[in-house]
Amino acid sequence: MNESHITVHGYVAANPVVRQVGGHAVANFRIGVTPRRLEKATGQWHDAETQWYAVSAWRALGDNVARSLRKGDPVIVQGRLTARTWVNAQHAEVVAHDIEATSVGHDLRRGVTTFAKTIAPVAAAGPEAPPAEGPDPEDDAPEEAAVLPGDLADLIGGAGPGVGGASGVRPGEAPAETAGRADWNVPLQDAPSWAGAA
Repeated sequence: MNESHITVHGYVAANPVVRQVGGHAVANFRIGVTPRRLEKATGQWHDAETQWYAVSAWRALGDNVARSLRKGDPVIVQGRLTARTWVNAQHAEVVAHDIEATSVGHDLRRGVTTFAKTIAPVAAAGPEAPPAEGPDPEDDAPEEAAVLPGDLADLIGGAGPGVGGASGVRPGEAPAETAGRADWNVPLQDAPSWAGAA
């Protein structure tokens, strides 16, 4: 099955609206994306025309989106891209772009946020089975320390490459893996006027 997947960085145009479809929650919102272009002749960055996407987030993702996003929030949206064509009131053909989101999050280049894990509802349990006789063989088993992948352990411990310390990447310094990439130091533009707080 051929599908187009896309990742966009932009601003939430209005608070998400939640509705029920077939017994499932779906959150709908629009995101505005304003690309930046470098004019080589002057060395100045200019904002291109804003692109608009209608985003739908289903089920648990939709619930979390509705509770987390507000108008003007900078976000990153990843999902399946579709295009639909329709004729507006002026009898002009219009192409709209929709994203069925698979992942949504705040853009941490532009601010800070906190994370709260959602807790799934507990299903009603049946009658409790009587405990088995005899000692539990796991009671005497020695506890094993959790083993993290090397790179994750280094990050959590603060000793990994590029995370603080003498060998870490200083603020504003390009990591080694981005050396030579023209897009590393693209300046962040201010939020557009329509992305003001609700």
